[in-house]
Amino acid sequence: MNIKSISLTLVMAAFLAGAFVSVLDPTQIDWYWMAPILLAGAVGLYLFRKASHSEASAGHRLSGNMDTLRQSLANVERNLEALCARKDTLPAYEARFEIDRLFREDLNDFADARKSMIHVFGMQNYADVMSAFAAGERYINRVWSASTDGYLEEIHEYLEKAHNQFVDANGLFRRLQDNHDTRADALPARDNEI
Repeated sequence: MNIKSISLTLVMAAFLAGAFVSVLDPTQIDWYWMAPILLAGAVGLYLFRKASHSEASAGHRLSGNMDTLRQSLANVERNLEALCARKDTLPAYEARFEIDRLFREDLNDFADARKSMIHVFGMQNYADVMSAFAAGERYINRVWSASTDGYLEEIHEYLEKAHNQFVDANGLFRRLQDNHDTRADALPARDNEI
């Protein structure tokens, strides 16, 4: 049993014990029992958050997630560029099927791995990348909706907008990753000079 399972069990046990103690006397709470129960729940929550943070910031996981993020953004940008190039021959009612085929997996993979950017790039850079990503994703969803209604002009407009947002997101992500890699490469060289 790992620390996350133990801490979750502790939180659940504290919740159930607290619920039980609180209904023993409907007019007042027995703090002799409730205080240690609340403390146990707080300890369990602290341990769970610490274990989650450690797991999310583990080097091998961060590395794998950063590769996933890079690949997902590149795939979405490339697929949007290809779809924009052939948008005039794309039937309005078929666009939604192309959206599902070309983008859903990469969008989901990116969303699953996105929190690793916080550990690697910091919160502000994460927010900048996610802002462009979220706008692009909304535009892709607008293309899907316009396709169900057969609005060809709206499909063309939002494909271009989505493409522009993902160009921005991918460009920013690559610059951040290049800066991070450059700093990481420079650290051992400085250590050797000392």
